[in-house]
Formats: sequence, C-alpha cells, structure tokens
Amino acid sequence: MSGPVLQGAKEQQEAVRTPRRRRTHSRPVLALGLLLGLAVLLLTVLASLAVGAGDVSFQDVLHGVFDPDRSVKGQLIVQEVRIPRTVAGLLAGAALGLAGTVMQGVARNPLADPQLLGINAGASVAVVCSISFLGFTVATQYIWFGFVGALLAALLVYGVGSLGREGATPVKLALAGAATSAVLTSVTSAVLLQDREGYDRFRFWQLGALTARDSEVLWQVAPFIAVGVVLALVLGPQLNTLSLGDDLARGLGQRVGIARLVSALAVVLLCGAATVVAGPIGFVGLAVPHAARLLTGPDYRWVLPYSMVLAPIMLLVADIIGRVIAPPGEVQVGVITAAIGCVPFIWLVRRRKQVEL
Repeated sequence: MSGPVLQGAKEQQEAVRTPRRRRTHSRPVLALGLLLGLAVLLLTVLASLAVGAGDVSFQDVLHGVFDPDRSVKGQLIVQEVRIPRTVAGLLAGAALGLAGTVMQGVARNPLADPQLLGINAGASVAVVCSISFLGFTVATQYIWFGFVGALLAALLVYGVGSLGREGATPVKLALAGAATSAVLTSVTSAVLLQDREGYDRFRFWQLGALTARDSEVLWQVAPFIAVGVVLALVLGPQLNTLSLGDDLARGLGQRVGIARLVSALAVVLLCGAATVVAGPIGFVGLAVPHAARLLTGPDYRWVLPYSMVLAPIMLLVADIIGRVIAPPGEVQVGVITAAIGCVPFIWLVRRRKQVEL
C-alpha cells in the first residue's frame, strides 16, 4: 500500500478515536473539568446529608458520618436516613447517567433514555411481581427479575419501533417507549393496589424515590452497578466508532456485534440495579448525556465519565428540592427529575435536525 494511502488511513483512524478534535477541549482542560465536577458532587453530597425536614446541624452531619452517637437525634437521622438516601442517589444517578449515554451512543438516538424507552418500567413491573407473587424479600433475589424485565422491555420497544420501512427512528422509538412504559406502569399500579399492606413500602416503584432503601439493599445492589459502570466506561472508543455508522465501523475493524452485546449487558445491569435502588426515575439518562456533550464534545471517552459525575448531582439536587419544596411533606424525586428533564426533551423533539452524537 502506498505511503499517502497509509497516511490517510492513519488520519481516519485517529479521527475516529477522537472525533471532531477541533470542537473538543484539550485533555488537561477536560480532566480539570472532571475534577471540578467531582468537587461539586462532594458539595452536593454534603447538602444531601444536611438539608431536610429534620433539625440537623453541620456538626451532627460530621459526627453522624464518622462517629455517630445514636442517642443524639440529629446524628441518628444522618446515620439511619440520610446516608442511605444519599448513597442511593449516588448509585442510581451514576447508573442512569451511564445507561442513557450508552443507549444514545449505540442507537445514535438523541431521545434514548431508560425511562422514556420503558426499560425502567419493565424492570419495575418484574421486581414488583416477584415480590408480590413469589414472596421475594431480598434484593439479591428479585434483582434478577429487574434485569430480565429491563431486557424484555428493551426488546419489545425496539421491535415495535422498528416496524415499517423507516426502521427504528428516534421519534418512533420514543412513541413505542412511551406506550410501553404507560402499559407497564399500569400493571405495576394494579399489582401494588392489590397488596395494600405493601403499597406504602413499594410505591416508590411507580414514580421513583430515594427513600425506603436500607444499607443492606444498597450493599447487595452495588456489585451489579460496579460491573455495569466498568463495562460502560470501557465502551468509549467503541461508541466513538459506532457513531460513524455500522458499515464504516466494520471497515475500521470494529466488531459491531460484540460492541452492541457488551453495551446491552451494561445497560441491563445499570437499569435493573438502579430500578431496584430507586424505582423508575426518568429523564436523568436523557438530559445528562447532552449536558456532558456540551462540556466535552462528542468524544465518548470523556462523555461517559462526565455523565457518571453529573447524573448523581442532578439526582441529589432534585431530591433536595423535593425535601424542601412542600414542607412538612416531601415530593418524590421522580416528579422533580421529570419536571427538570421535560425541558430538554421538548427541545430535542422540536429540533428539525437530529442532534449529532
């Protein structure tokens, strides 16, 4: 092969590894931005531990985290309520942010979102049915039903959205997902209404909430989220190649089938585990990846870690707003994220040109 041809091939492969370099910040700038995001996340965690209906001082927060005295009411609230709630927000937020980013990258669909496409609803109905009908009470038992429900819902939505000559367009997938989510949410409601004793315990599987999760469940779910996070983060170069189209990706040596299989496994693990932790929380996986791209450009090697940091920030901030917006009660976090996330959703739907991923 001649020298100019080899040089052209190398330049094309380098462009795939870092697409649209002229629109992407340098690595030091992106690394600094990621560190700033982690600092903001730390401040958000502190706010999540300190803000709420209970009378908790900053000193109670420090002692409640490092040296709790259960005889002090404020420290007991931090230890028993706010720490599990905050950890649930961190786990669910990171999982939903990464899942939405991977889904948008693999499908090249700017409207892809675990809740919008019915994946979270599928996990919810499977978990609720396993608890109500099979009597499962341990997360390590019913989490497998969450994975299966998420996978079946994804296959159903993609199958319905692919009907017709145009194939799986973004709008058709969004409509199929909305219809599937509505049906599955109705099934979940019907099951919960039959189990009146368990309704208050399981109602967060309708709208999504960070409450009612103890530390034992979080420890049981955390390994599954950790595996999903690792799988998602290593997909950055593959998602960069897939964004150019399947044919070009194959021409550049990408194993498209394997990349899609690993992506599907990561999404199922993340969505299923996040649903077990917090229920079907929507719009986090839709809005956060777009916000991350505004900061990083289209390089998924940076979009993924930024999404993993920004999504917990959004979820915890929404949870804090829900605690203080309607005292003395609370508004579930799923309602707040829907109110926040509907704005970018409407903007994306009304755009004439599809968003570049």
